[in-house]
Amino acid sequence: MSALLVDPFQRNINYLRVSVTDRCDFRCVYCMSENMNFLPKKELLTLEELDRMCSTFVKLGIEKLRITGGEPLVRRNIMTFFHSMGRHLETGALKELTVTTNGSQLERFATDLYASGVRRINISLDTLDEKKFADITRWGRLTQVLRGIDAALAAGLHVKINAVALKGFNETELPLITQWCSDLGMDLTWIEVMPMGDLGTEDRLGQYWSLKEVQRKYSEQFTVTELAERTGGPARYVRLEETGQKIGFITPLTHNFCESCNRVRVTCTGEIYMCLGQEDMADLRAPLRSTEDNKPLEDAIRIAISKKPKGHDFDYSRQRLDGQMPRHMSHTGG
Repeated sequence: MSALLVDPFQRNINYLRVSVTDRCDFRCVYCMSENMNFLPKKELLTLEELDRMCSTFVKLGIEKLRITGGEPLVRRNIMTFFHSMGRHLETGALKELTVTTNGSQLERFATDLYASGVRRINISLDTLDEKKFADITRWGRLTQVLRGIDAALAAGLHVKINAVALKGFNETELPLITQWCSDLGMDLTWIEVMPMGDLGTEDRLGQYWSLKEVQRKYSEQFTVTELAERTGGPARYVRLEETGQKIGFITPLTHNFCESCNRVRVTCTGEIYMCLGQEDMADLRAPLRSTEDNKPLEDAIRIAISKKPKGHDFDYSRQRLDGQMPRHMSHTGG
């Protein structure tokens, strides 16, 4: 068998997103319910098991590794895992080690992340208004996150802000957030809210703000140039000529990006999801724990990739939540 991971649609799978915890110190309204029941510790992969699993994926051709959560930086001793993964950067087997975070712990860990080989990070931030930030995160502290962003920039990390586009919430902040990112030299990506998890009273249709509308608003204020650039993820990019900054759009609903999907996701319990918007998954924890020989794990990974679907079914166009997933975004790691 080929050493590379190729799915049934001849897509080379070279990007792995790994959740290291389902826990988070925020409760964002589009991601978690307010009173979450988190997994018992014994169900989570240990840091040593995460190392072995990720190293196996690297051996099989994974070149980009993104660490997610929950909030990955709240996991105890997580820096030992980052530093360990750095060895694959040194050999050249891994091209990029990166992380998606809410920014709350960056003031503590930004320098360590850079030392481990991380050069780019994504920070989830939907508003610059302190009260609105507290409302949408339920527990969030905006000033703490802003200090974390300052620490990340000072450490030499390239920061990209990920903002979920939410109707009636951050529409009016588009110019402010864009200018703030430009002033600090940060990229900005807008994301459509996805139908993930039962969040009780939250109205997903009411939250949904199409990124076609976001791009139209940019066109009213700037000269917008479409870019052919891709970074290995699902975003499409434009350049605002007046500021020179790059703006990304992740559009799982208005523009399905599945044809170029090169990634899979593994949860903190060792479940591999071949598609964010499908329920098909396979268990990697059992073969990982059954023996110290990595062959059963490698075989399980290859079998999972052979079942990767063509795409997801997210759809709001008929004014109902077609394709809605029962699991929360925090379970799969975004």
